[in-house]
Amino acid sequence: MKKVWKVLKYLLLGIIAILIIGVAVVYFSKKSESNSNMELLGEEAPTLTSSGVSYRDLNKNGQMDIYENPNASIDQRANDLVSQMNLEEKAGSMYVNMIGTTPDGEPMETPILSTDPIALMMSMMLPTNSEMIARKKMNSFNILASLDADKMAKYNNLIQKMAERTRLGIPITIATDPRHGTESNPGAGLYTSAFSQWPSSFGLAATRDTVLVREFGDIARQEYNAVGIRLALHPMADLATEPRWGRSNGTFGEDAHLSAIMTKAYVLGFQGDSLDQNSVACMTKHFSGGGPQKDGEDAHFPYGKEQVYPGNNFDYHVIPFTEGAFEANTAQIMPYYGIPVGQTSEEVAFAFNKDIIQGLLRDSLNFQGVVCTDWNIISKSRMGEGRAWGVEHLSPKLRIKKTLDAG
Repeated sequence: MKKVWKVLKYLLLGIIAILIIGVAVVYFSKKSESNSNMELLGEEAPTLTSSGVSYRDLNKNGQMDIYENPNASIDQRANDLVSQMNLEEKAGSMYVNMIGTTPDGEPMETPILSTDPIALMMSMMLPTNSEMIARKKMNSFNILASLDADKMAKYNNLIQKMAERTRLGIPITIATDPRHGTESNPGAGLYTSAFSQWPSSFGLAATRDTVLVREFGDIARQEYNAVGIRLALHPMADLATEPRWGRSNGTFGEDAHLSAIMTKAYVLGFQGDSLDQNSVACMTKHFSGGGPQKDGEDAHFPYGKEQVYPGNNFDYHVIPFTEGAFEANTAQIMPYYGIPVGQTSEEVAFAFNKDIIQGLLRDSLNFQGVVCTDWNIISKSRMGEGRAWGVEHLSPKLRIKKTLDAG
């Protein structure tokens, strides 16, 4: 028996040593990559004055470009910026990636040596901030950390300074999943003690009080703005018509018309009557309605990829969007992972489905805003297999092309 325990002891010590060596290799590899990435960055943008107008010289050319002119219209500034962007910068701007922070609110450039295995694992899986910003030219990110308010604000300020040092100095857009409930589940909701706490969407809908829901949105907007979050990856305008579906608690319930007025109030609270510098933009999801999942399974998984409509109620699931999100002029829309079985000319997921995105959303409903896919639909990543339901046979490049062609 003593020999067995001795063997087990040495085996355990060997496993621990391998883990320590593995973490050390990843740590120093990421540190080296970070140093290389930072060399791609230039100086921070200086503040200059032209004809009495102060501006940040984001591209550091010593003159006020249209996109740097605070008095130019939004359309003028956007068009000028796009005209100066190269292909890599345009491609990078099409992504919203997950991004990590340290517990102190610093940009995460090396793995976090934490006793929390989840925090350690996530910090090893996620690319460094500098890799995504300096090397991959990305400028929109979903923040996963739940820090104190001052540390979240500190992180936003530091990441904006890093962005200033890129060629065109394009600011970072920080996005988040809901943070005002009690749930803590990355990808669905992130409990953040620094923010006020409210009922889930189910609870808000139970009040039947649109004034209260808009007030919630306005308070949440102010709290988001205070720490630099400018894009809400919510609300969920899906209908809980399948009681076995695990994401029902993120919806406003099964009543399409109640969900519509709740969605409208929610979006108006975050965005205001029109988008301006005080707004937090909403990415309402999941068009054209998640919820009718076959057997109650979820479309994150291959066994739950089918959305079925046995009562021929596809149009019913669109009501929270047409009478809610679009009435409030939601800035962005996210389609879901699922395949709307028997509803379109090809059996492919919403994000790849031209009948849904171009035909219904763009042409029929005249939505002119941003359409952003759900996570990880293109290729295998550190987070798992690509959820490319219906187009699994296509290469990653062809999947990207199909999403673009879809509208």
